[in-house]
Amino acid sequence: MIFLFTDYGCQGPYLGQLEAALRLEAPGADVINLLSDAPVADPLHASYLLAALSRQLPPRGVFLGVVDPGVGGDRLPVVLQADGRWFVGPDNGLLNTVAVQAEQVRWWRIDWRPARLSASFHGRDLFAPVAARLAKGTADVDLTEYGGPDLSRWPTDLAAVVYIDHYGNAITGWRHGPESDGKSLLAAGRRIPQADTFCRVAEGEAFWYRNSCGLVEIAVNRGRAAEVLGLQIGAEFRFSDPGA
Repeated sequence: MIFLFTDYGCQGPYLGQLEAALRLEAPGADVINLLSDAPVADPLHASYLLAALSRQLPPRGVFLGVVDPGVGGDRLPVVLQADGRWFVGPDNGLLNTVAVQAEQVRWWRIDWRPARLSASFHGRDLFAPVAARLAKGTADVDLTEYGGPDLSRWPTDLAAVVYIDHYGNAITGWRHGPESDGKSLLAAGRRIPQADTFCRVAEGEAFWYRNSCGLVEIAVNRGRAAEVLGLQIGAEFRFSDPGA
């Protein structure tokens, strides 16, 4: 399977062109649009969402990630193999969180170039053919293995909002763990308690919970947390003991 993770949106021609390029190169491959509204031109915050979503899916899949504000510039086109999953995209931070959270990692620089390479659409012209060939198991793409970017200072988890979903819930870049259970979350000047799910709190009440991807998520029962609490992508938070 080839999983698409982009900031292209559902309107306009870009997502369709990307899918067409994949199907032309690998007609038998299943192409799944995993997410098309990643934070626009924001590979940092998008990277934590990509890492969480990819963990839910089986190894040997190929993830085509394109959040690429520096397209046509100096950033490298790369391939990452992390715990059996393949990732193709720009070396601009988008793949970094996948790498720092993985146990086994290898990086390659993409040296291959197509006959037609537009300056502004590497997703279609460069990344899609490489992803398709990896999905087919072919090796007719020039790749050079290298050490990858310096990730010594890249946060494994991010205590900040990385995505606002359709319901107005604020998904963060922090993986839930036992160390946070029972604690309050402080964000936007508010103390937000933990709950298991929406039905555990009163209508209109804010809470945080472990979402289906394993991330800490802030929500309001029957409300839009982003609007009620004034949250946006990049809003930071911290945990504290209840009543502290």
